[in-house]
Amino acid sequence: MSDVTPADLHRILDRQRAAFLNAGPPDLKQRRADLRRLKAEILKRRTDIVHALKTDFGQRSERESAIVELIPLVQSINYMIAHLGHWMKPQRRHVSAYFQCGRAWVVRQPVGVVGIIAPWNYPVSLALVPLATAIAAGNRAMLKPSEFTSATSAVIGEIVRAIFPPEQVSVVTGNGEVGAAFSALPFDHILFTGSTAVGKKVAEAAARNLTPVTLELGGKSPVVIAPGFSMRRVADRVAFGKLTNAGQTCIAPDYALVHENDRDAFAAAYQDAVKKQHPGGYAGSPDYTAILNTHHYERLSGLIDNTAAQGAQVIRLGTDSATDHVLAPVLLLDVTPQMAVMQEEIFGPVLPVLTYRTLDEAIAFINARPRPLALYYFGDNRIERDRVLKNTVSGNVTINGTLMHYVQDDLPFGGVGDSGIGAYHGKEGFMTLTHARGVYRQGRFNAATLLQPPFGKLTDVITNLILR
Repeated sequence: MSDVTPADLHRILDRQRAAFLNAGPPDLKQRRADLRRLKAEILKRRTDIVHALKTDFGQRSERESAIVELIPLVQSINYMIAHLGHWMKPQRRHVSAYFQCGRAWVVRQPVGVVGIIAPWNYPVSLALVPLATAIAAGNRAMLKPSEFTSATSAVIGEIVRAIFPPEQVSVVTGNGEVGAAFSALPFDHILFTGSTAVGKKVAEAAARNLTPVTLELGGKSPVVIAPGFSMRRVADRVAFGKLTNAGQTCIAPDYALVHENDRDAFAAAYQDAVKKQHPGGYAGSPDYTAILNTHHYERLSGLIDNTAAQGAQVIRLGTDSATDHVLAPVLLLDVTPQMAVMQEEIFGPVLPVLTYRTLDEAIAFINARPRPLALYYFGDNRIERDRVLKNTVSGNVTINGTLMHYVQDDLPFGGVGDSGIGAYHGKEGFMTLTHARGVYRQGRFNAATLLQPPFGKLTDVITNLILR
């Protein structure tokens, strides 16, 4: 699959928009058929997908690829197929007493052509779940996978070309210049997943065309651990969330806020949990994923070194392999908010631990920073839990666990503030990529006609009734 030029992008968009206008929106039967064909092609090429992911990462757990890429993707498609008929039904709306002979309803109308920009960390699910959502909503789509996962992008292109004509769905590849040109196209909606820095550029480019955007970004997602909570239980679940895809997950636990009396117990339990989950080590392990490339490996190594140089305690929980970009888990104690590791999203298997004295102090710490994409709370006290949820703002929350809100198909997924704009998944995805078109049908009799001459005093009576 060869890279496209900016001129190619315009031609593809023009062709898709013309096809959308000429053919009109697909009906329920066609949308379900397209989703089933997409699912069948994904399952048919399961082995190709896993091999491509290993090629791009160098070392990528096949088990993780199935669990975090394919299962959520297939479940999402199944959910859309099952519920699409209900979402597409016109919704009856209230008509006031003065217009009771009329009828009002809302229909969900496809917006047209959707541009999808996918990231490298989960290059299959974060490309094809948005694509499936666009199809369910009745749109046509152009998909731009990440240039950093070229093998996976090639397989995605093969999947799409096997079942969709280019005027319905097209996969385009290219470098940052192509990505910038893609963002500047006058799409009817853009759905971007990636970093906050790039998301701002996408939003700026889209604004020139008044193109609506859904931005799924990231940030520093905190873990708040209530005093006295089972450290073994919390450590297992935080380790799972932190080490999945070697921490290269937008909703990975970024740092932990632990009561000062529980810090050492948590640190010990976390080390045990990491060793239990990866008893075979890291370099060359079939169950652990490498950092994508040299740039990101060196960035993470620099964060660790910088933290150590400023006096933090660095606990390395395994052996690295710089050659293969394998970074073993790292636990950081005695971390301060001013350190570089607390100034940017980590996006790797490095967990800083900070302490608090009161729950209000932990809440204030979170609220003093940009709003995160996810928040994790561990605790059994409902009053304390509700206090944290009520007084913080984040994209989503998992209580007594990590990551699991993402795979709930009936929950919206999205950020707020620096962590994103808008939401998708399930019904919310369908709503995001459709337009709510209000329709009113006027009946034979309409009280509004009595507001017009020559009804005189009757007009005044009705006017006073309405304006009282």
